[in-house]
Amino acid sequence: MGEITVGQAQERLAELIDSTQRSGEPVVLTNQGRPVAVVLDHAAFERLVEAADHASDCAALSLARGDNDTIPWEQAKAALGLG
Repeated sequence: MGEITVGQAQERLAELIDSTQRSGEPVVLTNQGRPVAVVLDHAAFERLVEAADHASDCAALSLARGDNDTIPWEQAKAALGLG
């Protein structure tokens, strides 16, 4: 993962975007030596969002299963009027 200053990114934005798209590698933007933002390919961003959503769903499912508040299938069917 590369790293450049915000000022350098401003001067070379088009080149930075092209490079990120070609390599798929994110670039960290720094301000006074501190990381402040990341430039990454849109496809990589979408994968990160999807992975985060999946992880959140898995965590919620794990919590729900841990509550042990299930009911037997026959009881659920009866409650829904299915038999």
